[in-house]
Amino acid sequence: MRRAGVAAGLGLGLGALTGGCVDRTLSITSEPAGALVILNDVEVGRTPLDVDFKFYGDYDVRLMLEGHEPVLTHREVKAPISEIPPFDLIAAAAPADIHNRFAWHFVLTPLAETGDRAAAERALIDRARELRRASAEGIGAPGGDGAPAAHASGAPK
Repeated sequence: MRRAGVAAGLGLGLGALTGGCVDRTLSITSEPAGALVILNDVEVGRTPLDVDFKFYGDYDVRLMLEGHEPVLTHREVKAPISEIPPFDLIAAAAPADIHNRFAWHFVLTPLAETGDRAAAERALIDRARELRRASAEGIGAPGGDGAPAAHASGAPK
């Protein structure tokens, strides 16, 4: 009888020392749903989704959905007080499980309407044809100044 009491006491003592666990979850939603989510260059799934994470800090976030502008941003997950030293040791030793859940919601913007997009594509094609013609004639950039065409960065080609 006495041995059973000692064994039970040791079991409870060891259980208190091992403590509970800490679960960290990001809950990511989007409007509309179904967007592909990439966190720090790792594809994690489509919205809505819950993804476990190990570290707090800054995350590169990308969401992509056909027919919508991609979302390219950063989000920070700040550690709650139970995860900051020395409180993290106390939380880890606690016999209860701790669940840290963070929610991110993104609204995706639809691409331009088909008519506007078609007009923009035609203008781009016309500009490319004009640049090709000017290049073939040795003129340089349209406008006839003879200067080399510039890259988008502003540096000459």
